[in-house]
Amino acid sequence: MIATLIILLVSAILFVSGKVRSDLVALCSLLALMLCQILTPSEGLSGFSNTTVIMMVGLFIVGGGIFQTGLAKMIGSKVMTLAGKSELRLFLLVMVVTSAIGMFVSNTGTVALMLPIVVSMAAAAGTSSRRLLMPLAFASSMGGMMTLIGTPPNLIVSDTLASAGYEPLGFFSFLPVGLVTLVVGVLYLLPVTKAVLSPKEKAKDKKTSGKSFKELVNEYGVTDNLFRIHINDDKSSAIGKTLAGLNIYREYGINVLELRRSAGQNRFVRTVNQQLASPDLVLKQGDVLYLSGDPEMIEKFAVDYSLRLLDRHTDEIVGGSSNASLDFFDIGVAEILIMPTSSMIGRTVVEAGFRSKFSVNVLGIRRKKDYILNDLGTQKIMDGDMLLVQGAWKDIARMKNESSNWVVLGEPLQEASKVTLDYKAPIAAAIMIAMIVMMVVDSIPVAPVTSVLLAAVLMVITGCVRSVEAAYKTINWQTIVLFAAMLPMSIALEKTGVSQMISGAIVTYLGGSGPRLLLAGIYAATSVMTIFISNTVTAVLMAPIALQCALQTGVSPVPFMFAVTVAASMCFASPFSTPPNALVMSAGQYTFMDYVKVGLPLQILMGVVMVFLLPLMFPF
Repeated sequence: MIATLIILLVSAILFVSGKVRSDLVALCSLLALMLCQILTPSEGLSGFSNTTVIMMVGLFIVGGGIFQTGLAKMIGSKVMTLAGKSELRLFLLVMVVTSAIGMFVSNTGTVALMLPIVVSMAAAAGTSSRRLLMPLAFASSMGGMMTLIGTPPNLIVSDTLASAGYEPLGFFSFLPVGLVTLVVGVLYLLPVTKAVLSPKEKAKDKKTSGKSFKELVNEYGVTDNLFRIHINDDKSSAIGKTLAGLNIYREYGINVLELRRSAGQNRFVRTVNQQLASPDLVLKQGDVLYLSGDPEMIEKFAVDYSLRLLDRHTDEIVGGSSNASLDFFDIGVAEILIMPTSSMIGRTVVEAGFRSKFSVNVLGIRRKKDYILNDLGTQKIMDGDMLLVQGAWKDIARMKNESSNWVVLGEPLQEASKVTLDYKAPIAAAIMIAMIVMMVVDSIPVAPVTSVLLAAVLMVITGCVRSVEAAYKTINWQTIVLFAAMLPMSIALEKTGVSQMISGAIVTYLGGSGPRLLLAGIYAATSVMTIFISNTVTAVLMAPIALQCALQTGVSPVPFMFAVTVAASMCFASPFSTPPNALVMSAGQYTFMDYVKVGLPLQILMGVVMVFLLPLMFPF
């Protein structure tokens, strides 16, 4: 017992100090418990096979799919437009929309998603974003309280109850509590933020030096010279021929930029493949070619091969876009700067072999203040030219190896990871809804962890997450390792009697005054710990203690478990207590004392309300 207490105390000190990574502290404490033979290897490593940990891994991937398809941003942006220029409606929508998204997505991701939307909406409404960003961070935590998967402490207390032989908590068991926290938060923050978070000097608008892909294409005027041709006639002589066989550039002076091909007819989900126009690409009926060149020659090409020239208002493919614009899902664009020492200087674009060597197209050339878009193949490359190239992201990234010839501006692969696959949003929505239905409906014989893993795999298979590698990158491994390594600590606390000793002391001092005061003590202890230690670690440590307190007093452990998870999640008194609080600090120009002034009273108020309401919702 003494060794366990020492390991626990040292771990707590290191967690509070923040000088050592929290996941490393957790691993070291786990190794110490195993080296002292307090835990067997199987007990020590049990956290890494725990269903809750595996579920968290799957949820990170599902959340990644929701973000990468732009589903969450799409919903958030559309709903937020309802606010108009009303400051009150904007405030209420920030709280409601953020908490709604936070029900299914990590609170950190929710804030990162909503922050730019809220800032722009605040500017449009003529109100200070300072009044909205702190409520945004708090609302993300409140939203996490509404579902089983909303925040790690919810999963922890449910797992603790299940391990003790009680019925695990359902997907929406947390919803009544979460709604109460949201109502309390709105009623408190509405007047307090107006009084306390007065606007500071407006920060100067910061404009990023980098250009978005749309800005690059518009700058070069590519969209003004962009045409779409549809191979809709099954008798077209272009069908079955390769692009090289058609000899489009030499015959018509037309540059084929890309091809869109339907991957299946579905009236609800857009399934269109975006492909770079390679010479050996065989054309099929239904294909749409994106071309640039002289309008008369493009029209002549369409007539010669019985092709349909699409206007700006015609859908190219069922479920496709009616706008002639380049998208950047699988194919991207980048600027390259020709170096003075480049061996390409004096060669034409065709001779330089951009397409044959790197599988990229040259869309335009910027020469000083001039933009060249026509007859690109015959243009000789000059020192200082900027070339706008188009190709698969990996091929553009490969061009960075030719540093003696040119410099690729920006980081193509990093920029590609930011591109939202918005045409996959309906698929991501369907997968998420199916996952929730399987977790909520008891008649479906699928375990929650199975439904989450199935959803995660489907996100990858359907392309909502770009690749398996991209799926791994969505996982916050620090959180997973921290959680998995700390779970065996609860086994050690129970095995050595530490949790019984601590809970016995709490019951001795508070139990005689009734279970409600005992509940208040558990809530207060958890709430204070969360100010200094992450809510995940706090929940892992306090859940078994709260369980023992309930068992020793002969009452239901459910309200005590809820007290732990609410206290661990509702931590507002410090900018560093939760990642969302830290995320909005600089954007809102908040000081540490701003959190104390606004967050600490809310944290205390939330505790008072919960101590009163939890026994009514979940009787002792």
